Amino acid sequence: MKPKVLVVDNDPEMVSMLRRHLEGEGYAVVGATEGAEACATLAREEFAVVLSDLVMEPVDGLAVLQEAQRLQPRARVILMTAYGSLESAIEAMRHGAYDYLTKPFKLPELSVVVRRALEEQRLREENRRLRAQVEQRFSFDNILGRSKAMRTVFDQIQAIAETDTTVLLLGESGSGKELVARAIHAHSNRKEGAFVAVNCAAIPDTLLESELFGHEKGAFTGADRKRRGLFVEAQGGTLLLDEVAEMPLSLQVKLLRALQDRAIRPVGGNEEIRVDLRIISATNQDLPALVRQNKFREDLYYRLAVIPIRIPSLRERPEDILLLAEHFLQRAAQAIGKEITGFDDEAVKWLLHHRWPGNVRELENVVERAVALARGRVITREDLRTEFTPGERWELGVRPTLAEVESHYIRRILEETRGNKRAAAQILGISVRTLQRMQANMLRVGPGLMPGDKEAAEG
Repeated sequence: MKPKVLVVDNDPEMVSMLRRHLEGEGYAVVGATEGAEACATLAREEFAVVLSDLVMEPVDGLAVLQEAQRLQPRARVILMTAYGSLESAIEAMRHGAYDYLTKPFKLPELSVVVRRALEEQRLREENRRLRAQVEQRFSFDNILGRSKAMRTVFDQIQAIAETDTTVLLLGESGSGKELVARAIHAHSNRKEGAFVAVNCAAIPDTLLESELFGHEKGAFTGADRKRRGLFVEAQGGTLLLDEVAEMPLSLQVKLLRALQDRAIRPVGGNEEIRVDLRIISATNQDLPALVRQNKFREDLYYRLAVIPIRIPSLRERPEDILLLAEHFLQRAAQAIGKEITGFDDEAVKWLLHHRWPGNVRELENVVERAVALARGRVITREDLRTEFTPGERWELGVRPTLAEVESHYIRRILEETRGNKRAAAQILGISVRTLQRMQANMLRVGPGLMPGDKEAAEG
């Protein structure tokens, strides 16, 4: 099938000449003498290359470029411009144009640029296909990894998924413990049941028992109605107890009894409820050490850790860094409609040498932010700039408060997005409403407000 080219110019003779030349080169060519006509054509037909004049009335080449990016992001757009509009052409390339030709140009020059655009498009499609094959080969239920350490985790998931044995997931924050728990559930005999996750560290001790086991109406102040707990919500499925090390000792006793008896008693209730579910727990702490310190019950530890699975940190699986980074890049670029081919050499070098204290979650956030801020087709080292660390911003010995750290980072992201709250919220992984609330809280932190913070928080 011949590659299709759309030629757009207000001058009909120019369109006719370029059409004859490109058809002689073996392309299928469609001509348009107005920008609006070109946009309508893009909505009807697919093109490999769009060759458009930049200066047209009333719809110019930049509008054609934007419509092509919206409707056919894989098409390569080449702009034609007179010498006096060269700056505009360069600016258009920053917005995603593949290349530009300065009028008057020679037809062989046009042929070279079109062939180069098609070759780049072919290589991009080949890379996309190979990347999909790689991810399929080195993935397990949305968990990516080609390293020996991750293949061991995959083997453990497959070996124990169909059993009902309790599993303890061990690993640093951001290493992917919940993804592993979901994969175990998805491959288990309980996959048709619910997967319910609760972060034991995020719920006050006084409410955690009610959250897990439910409560009767009037059981405590504010209990104005009966409530089912998460054990009941997860009936027939899987319950993930994340950050289980944070559970108070008083509740550990009741959890142990629930695991032994397969029954729970709601707060304020007199009757037990039989439960049928699988328990997976997770922690980033050293549970045996907590047991020795009498901060975690030994009998509960052995009940939870029938099968322990350790999730390696990203530092321990460096061969997975680029695989994950490419995956996050493509997903983020697709989500916001950008065409980004990959990372340049300096960016790759930095990715491989960074310590990744936040593990896979940190890598994901860094890449998503880079995609949102990138101006070119390739992610550079500058695009990958990360948030500050205390040692970079404060003198040795000075310890910033958590509020200061948080407010500084939010300001930094708002600077990078030029005040765009939607883009900033996406980078931060929060909603726009949450960002606005955090900005309002920043006003109460005190000194150090950036100019415009008050207006931004109120906007």
